[in-house]
Amino acid sequence: MNKLLIIAGIVLIVVGLLWSYVGKIPGDIVWKKGNTTIYFPIVTSIIASIVLSLIFMLIGRFK
Repeated sequence: MNKLLIIAGIVLIVVGLLWSYVGKIPGDIVWKKGNTTIYFPIVTSIIASIVLSLIFMLIGRFK
């Protein structure tokens, strides 16, 4: 369990660093009109889903 928590922490740190450097991911939809801004993170949601699926698959394999 300790190794799993360390690996999860490292993955979260790497993702956080990449997220801060990449900023807005191309493919996300931003709609601005006047003082209103609506953000649809479609591509970000797909990427997060793939990453989480891989993480849970690895966790299930080592259990």
